[in-house]
Amino acid sequence: MGFFTSIFQWFSGLFFSKSAEIAVVGLQASGKTSFINVITSGQWSEDVVPTVAFNFRKIRKGNVTMKIWDVAGQPKFRSMWERYCNGVDAIVFVVDSVDSEKFNTARFELHQLLSQQTLSGVPLLVLGNKNDIDGHASVKELIKQLELDKISDRPVSCYSCSMKSQHNLDIVLQWLAGRSH
Repeated sequence: MGFFTSIFQWFSGLFFSKSAEIAVVGLQASGKTSFINVITSGQWSEDVVPTVAFNFRKIRKGNVTMKIWDVAGQPKFRSMWERYCNGVDAIVFVVDSVDSEKFNTARFELHQLLSQQTLSGVPLLVLGNKNDIDGHASVKELIKQLELDKISDRPVSCYSCSMKSQHNLDIVLQWLAGRSH
């Protein structure tokens, strides 16, 4: 099963309407904007400008509209994460699976975010990015390092990926569009 097929199958279990709103957060340089670029345009590029504050994208595939908040990951912007995650249908947390030195910070920031009362129950999808690079953490390692098994107040899924891989993207988006009611 392709990575994007898995992602959108996960999303499909959450959404029964014609629109979905997600917030994409994570530490700086983890691949958040690349993830959104691949979903919205089908294109991956090495030339991605770091996000300042936030970006908003809206995509439509068939009769499904996805509203996507891309929130900056630099330390000075992390206090804003809750604001952009409040009221969304899902939180996508992107982590650089090669940069193990940042796992402690990623875990702290993720659990800090999820402890906010306003976000109680909001489903979480963790994407371990950059699995095309030697030495990347496996899904099992990410679950352990980010203590995802300790999160019990919401649905949690974790996948290993590379934003460079775009296999099945069109099929996945068509499948998601077919899930709307």
